[in-house]
Amino acid sequence: MSESGKGNETTKQLAHYAKLSARASKISPREYLKYDVKRGLRNANGTGVNVGVTRISSVTGYRTEGEKVIPEPGKMYYRGIDVEELVAGLDTDVHTGYEEVVYLLLFDELPTWPELREFESYLNDERHLPENFKENVILNQPSNNIMNYLQRMILALYSYSEDPENTSPESLLKKGLQILAKMPTMIAYGYMAQQHYYNNQSLVLHAPIYASSAENILHMVRQDTQYTAEEARLLDLLLVVHAEHGGGNNSAFTTNVISSSGTDIFSTISAAVGSLKGVKHGGANLKATKMIDDILEHVSDPRSDVEIETYLRRVLDGKAFDRSGIIYGMGHAVYTLSDPRAQLLKRGLEKLAQNNPRSLARLHVAQRVEAITRQLMKEKKGSDFEICANIDLYSGIVYQMLNIPPTLYTPIFAAARIAGWLAHILEQTSDGKIMRPAYIALQEDAQYIPISERKRGGHNHDLR
Repeated sequence: MSESGKGNETTKQLAHYAKLSARASKISPREYLKYDVKRGLRNANGTGVNVGVTRISSVTGYRTEGEKVIPEPGKMYYRGIDVEELVAGLDTDVHTGYEEVVYLLLFDELPTWPELREFESYLNDERHLPENFKENVILNQPSNNIMNYLQRMILALYSYSEDPENTSPESLLKKGLQILAKMPTMIAYGYMAQQHYYNNQSLVLHAPIYASSAENILHMVRQDTQYTAEEARLLDLLLVVHAEHGGGNNSAFTTNVISSSGTDIFSTISAAVGSLKGVKHGGANLKATKMIDDILEHVSDPRSDVEIETYLRRVLDGKAFDRSGIIYGMGHAVYTLSDPRAQLLKRGLEKLAQNNPRSLARLHVAQRVEAITRQLMKEKKGSDFEICANIDLYSGIVYQMLNIPPTLYTPIFAAARIAGWLAHILEQTSDGKIMRPAYIALQEDAQYIPISERKRGGHNHDLR
C-alpha cells in the first residue's frame, strides 16, 4: 500500500476510534441530578461547592439567603487586606507592589522597607537561568506556544535543582521562589526564541536587571529594553491584581490537588501553567481583546451606543465576532455587580490612556460594552439579573497599551499568579492530606466474552 493509502486508512481508523470514544465518554447531565452530584463542583444556584479552607485570600461577590443568591459589589482580599486599599497604598508610596504582594501572600504580613528591599534583593539574585539552560532547553526545543514552552522550562529546572524531590516547607519555599524569580526571564526568552524560530526575527536575549518583576518583563521583551516609570507601574498593577484569586479557581485548585499527592514542586507548577493555558481560564483575555478590536473595525462610529448595541445583539445571536454567542469579558462565577480587578485596571488605564488615541478608543468601547451588556442581559434574563465586566475586558487593553504581543498575555498572567500558586502549595502541603474525592460509577455489570465469540453487526470478527 502506498504512503498516501496508509494515511487514508489511518485517518479512517482514527475517525472510527473517535466515534467509539465519544460514545464511551458521554455522560448525560441528568445523571448528575439523579445522584445529586455537583457538576463542575457548582451548586444548583451557581455558587461553588466548599472543598477546602484557606487563609491566603478570599473573593466575594454575593451573599446567600437559603438557596437565593443576593448580588453584592465584588471584593478581593489578600491575607484579609482589601486589594483596593492595598493598591491605593502603593499609589501613595509610589513604588511597584508585586514583590510586596508576594511577601504578603507567602508570609501573612506586610513587609517593612528594610524587609521589602531584602526580599527584592533575594529575588533579583535568582532571576538568572542556570548555566547552559538557554542553550540546552530554550534554544534547542522551540515552541510556537509560550505557555507550552513555559511548562517545559519549569519541568527542565527539575534537572538543575540540587534536591528536586525534597518537599519540606523550607525546600518548597526555596525552589518556589527560584521559579517565581525566573518567570520573567523564562517567558521573555521563550518569546524571543519563538520570534526567532517561527517569525525569522533576530535572536536577542537581554540579561535580567536588578529591578522589579514588571520592569524586568518590559526590559527583556523589548528589543531596545526601554520603558517608562508609568509603563512599569501599569504592568505592576496588572501583576498585583493577577497574583492570587482564592483557592477555587482552576489553576489554584490544580496546585492543591497535585501538591497534596506529595509530588515535586516543578511538576505542580507546570500543571498549574497547563490549567491557566485553557481558554476557559487564563486564555480568555485574548478573546475579549480581539472582540473589542472587531467592534472598532465593524462599527462606523465607536462613540455610538446604538451601533455598539447592534453589534452586541448580533454577538448574542451568534452572528458576529466568533459566532459563539458569548460577549467576552463579561460575567464571572463569583462577581455579580463588579469585579474589583477590572475596576482597578480601568482606573489605571484612565490615567495613562489620555495620550494614546488607540488605547483611549479601546477603553471607551470596553466601558460601553460593560454598560450595554448589563442592559441586554437584563432584557434577556430578567430585570433582576446582574452581570459585570471581568478582568479580561480590561487586561488586554493594558497589554496593548504597553505594546506587549498577544502571545505573552497569558504567560505574564502566569508570571503573576505563581505567587498564589506557591502560597497554596505551602498551605496544602502543611495539611498533609491527599485530596481523594469520590465518583459515582454508572456502569452496569457485564460479562467477559472470549475474543473468538465477540461479534460486531452480526458478524464474527475472527481475524486469526
